[in-house]
Amino acid sequence: MATTDATQQHPQTREVRNQAPPLQPYNLYEADLALQEAVARHGGAWGVDRLRDAGAYTGTVEATEHSRRAERNEPVLLPYDRYGNRIDDVQLDPSWHVLMRANVERGTHALPWREPRDGAQVVRAGMFGMFNQVNGGVQCPISMTHAVIPALRASAPELAAQWEPQLTRLDYDEVKIAGMAMTERQGGSDVRANITRAEPNGDGTYAIWGHKWFCSYPPCDFFLVLAQAPEGLSCFLVERGPGMEFQRLKDKLGTRSLPSSEVEFHGIAGHLVGEEGRGVKAIITMVNHTRLDCLIGSASSMRFGVVQAVHHARHRSAFGALLADQPLMQNVLADLAIESEAATAAAMRVAASYDADEPAFRRFATAVMKYWVCKRAAAHAAESLECLGGNGYAEDSLMPQLYRDSPLAGIWEGSGNVAALDVLRAMGKEPEGLPAFLAEVELAAGADARLDAHVAGIKTRLQGLDDIDTAQMEARRVVEDLAVALQASLLVRHAPAAVADAFCAARCGGEGGRVYGTLPAGLDTRAIVDRALVA
Repeated sequence: MATTDATQQHPQTREVRNQAPPLQPYNLYEADLALQEAVARHGGAWGVDRLRDAGAYTGTVEATEHSRRAERNEPVLLPYDRYGNRIDDVQLDPSWHVLMRANVERGTHALPWREPRDGAQVVRAGMFGMFNQVNGGVQCPISMTHAVIPALRASAPELAAQWEPQLTRLDYDEVKIAGMAMTERQGGSDVRANITRAEPNGDGTYAIWGHKWFCSYPPCDFFLVLAQAPEGLSCFLVERGPGMEFQRLKDKLGTRSLPSSEVEFHGIAGHLVGEEGRGVKAIITMVNHTRLDCLIGSASSMRFGVVQAVHHARHRSAFGALLADQPLMQNVLADLAIESEAATAAAMRVAASYDADEPAFRRFATAVMKYWVCKRAAAHAAESLECLGGNGYAEDSLMPQLYRDSPLAGIWEGSGNVAALDVLRAMGKEPEGLPAFLAEVELAAGADARLDAHVAGIKTRLQGLDDIDTAQMEARRVVEDLAVALQASLLVRHAPAAVADAFCAARCGGEGGRVYGTLPAGLDTRAIVDRALVA
């Protein structure tokens, strides 16, 4: 008796309908109008070819597949060899090295130091953000290698002269990679509670004894380490080798491709960076540059979410129409898009301040925007994922990885409270910072009544911070208001009217709701969504 294949009887069973086509390959830079405009605005036009090249690579299927492999084949710590010798090796999937190589060859770790010119930090920020959309874990050692150079230049020029040529190489097989080890189990962000000791050896070096609760990227060639010297908490350059023993790798929520570790020091040599007792001052330059990368990374994670949500909605139909054509989904997509564009505009403006001679604005704005944009990233990722429905909850969509990774930047280099308190501290100890920040905001004065009222409210609130308890209770609200003011000012001055109008209405005018997708009626949401992803 003849048999009939089931798919011949019911061909519709395996027919794929109403699914978005693959987005890749696409060029991340060419699809991002807000990034292109910010690069041009802040002196980065000379780097457009590099940005297009990075955008083309990061938008390939190949890059995404390397990220998938690096995430799923997690690092493995090998503390000993087969004979019992201590080796402290970390096995990484080959795809990790492919993505690291792609960064290094394009100079994401070193561009401003190799080519110190106007817009170098801006071009580098654009490249860093696009690579972050591929894999956030890989960007951690790239960030630290970039950030250590100005710290060494400022506090240990002789060490900078020794290491900088090796840190800035474009050959992945030859480049040196830098890390940092600050926090300990008993103190966390309170680094002055550190108990790791640095004992003078008598030859200009110190013997480091103790532990670190977080030490990122064990394969680094050297680390900046905080330890208690005779004159107090100090900063040291410690080369990886015998006497630096990695205890375990962290089992983390996200960035699982990145090996983060706990480490013990057993008398390993350290070279003093800066002065004894001034360790925080010595390492803060590195911290500020990595905080900038937290800001850039969170802005880029929002960008990734918007792109995925808009692409899906343009191709998925429900209830008789494309999702992107339905008013409620337009509201959600537009709300996500203005948040992403505001984050991009702020990140690139702060990056530009690292090129320019703007120390007061740079220091203050980094703390303010690191707090706010990083804080917004997780909710943004959740809403972007939801736009894809059940498809977004599946690992193949990459949205779960985005969601898991999104809280990291809000924790790294100081959680929300640390960042907010840092802003309060800056108001007291660096009194030029707040006026410089407000001067930038007020470049848009008179252009939007809602923004003007928002800024007036900030000034009134600041006058009420007359004691430490009140200041701390109000800290998060103050920083939030300041951050929104800068974003609104940048959009009012530089973004299309539809984007600026929606942002001011929802974020300054009190017309928006408590979740994404609650923009008030009457806004040009279609224009905002059309701008969000160049077709």
